[in-house]
Amino acid sequence: MAGALRPRYMMVVLCFAATLVAYLERVAFSVAFTAAAIEQHLDQATKGGVLSAFYYGYALSQIPGGWAAAQYGGRRVLLCSFALWAVCSALTPARASPLLPVVVARALIGVAQGLIFPAIHTVLAQWTPPHEKSRAVSLVTSGMYMGAATAMLIIPTVVQAGGPRAVFLLMGALGAAWAGAWALLAREAPGSEATLQQGRTEALLALQMEALQAAEAGEGGHDKEASKQKGPAPGAIPWGGLLRSMAVWAIVVNNFTFHYAFYVLMNWLPTYFEQGLHAPLARMGAAATIPYLLMFLALNAGGVLADRLVGRHRVPLLTARKALNTVGFGVATVAFLLMTRFQTVSGAVACSSVALGACAFARAGFAVNHMDIAPRYAGVVMGVSNTAGTLAGVVGVAAAGMVLTTATDGSGDVTGWGAVFGLSATLVAAGAVFYIAFAKGEKFRSVSCEKGRW
Repeated sequence: MAGALRPRYMMVVLCFAATLVAYLERVAFSVAFTAAAIEQHLDQATKGGVLSAFYYGYALSQIPGGWAAAQYGGRRVLLCSFALWAVCSALTPARASPLLPVVVARALIGVAQGLIFPAIHTVLAQWTPPHEKSRAVSLVTSGMYMGAATAMLIIPTVVQAGGPRAVFLLMGALGAAWAGAWALLAREAPGSEATLQQGRTEALLALQMEALQAAEAGEGGHDKEASKQKGPAPGAIPWGGLLRSMAVWAIVVNNFTFHYAFYVLMNWLPTYFEQGLHAPLARMGAAATIPYLLMFLALNAGGVLADRLVGRHRVPLLTARKALNTVGFGVATVAFLLMTRFQTVSGAVACSSVALGACAFARAGFAVNHMDIAPRYAGVVMGVSNTAGTLAGVVGVAAAGMVLTTATDGSGDVTGWGAVFGLSATLVAAGAVFYIAFAKGEKFRSVSCEKGRW
């Protein structure tokens, strides 16, 4: 029994390490490029454009990543993703001028990292039983925040010692190291590849045999009508039904609002500390990691609480999802609105920590819901919703730069930073209301979905 459980836990641990390394790279670039931008006197709008280049590439590969993971397996797609972005990171130019090579490198890294989460959710859907999904997804996702915290702790020192180039080489080495570990240790889930394909082929043959028998009995017309009621062919993805489902859109909208708030803070918090509060990151030490550590703890706490509510206390699944989502986003809304009220390092750390921690807590609601309603299409729905989240990064990161440039270059202007954080608060609150109205807990049914009744 214990031996049978080990591969499952190994896959979860490896996926946790994948999200940790990927987000360590993202925050590391933000910190390193902040130093390069200050040295070369780039304005905030230009900096925001460079930072948002990652998300253009990231948006392009989300849905293809979900399709590829469904067709070829999450294990292969993850390996390709890490190999590609590790090489691109190591080749990223050290100087911010000229900008084009840096922008191209970031866009390519975005394309590569866009494959990660659809592939991971495909892997988790295959490896984890229903009563462990919230904890598994929460643990794996929390690797993002542990990676961000690690970056905030060590990367400022690396920048001081070796400059941005040392950061890019270090990230490339870490990505390559994870790819090597994954190639050696990762396994395919039982029945996930050859067995699944064989099952689809057998199901298709069975349908063809039924049609042949019906035709021989003179019931071809009836069979044709019945086949319509059976929905899509085995292995097909019911795109129309998925995109018409308001339950899917509840996940998509909340993914957008969460990532808008998260990406704005992840990319601009170093600037807020450095230029808004005049607090160099290298001198802040562990204080700069607190927001991401709290996200790590809150997300895992939310996952454990969700599983206990559903499993031990028999709370309806949808009620548990909505409760965690609403509480998390409600607290985050208040914290974002208070960000500029306390113009001190301790105040900024406290408010950003509560805001990000509460957003992470909410992920135990919306971010697991696609595995409730569409376990068969988990990677696909994740790809669609993560595309929306990526567009939030494109819009939010660039828009924040333009707002701050207008407000005296973001140099501590309360109006500029207040507008940036206030918009995040508004979107998070709106997402919570939308989720309450439209989220569902029952499993996706392709037949009724195709008819638009789900």
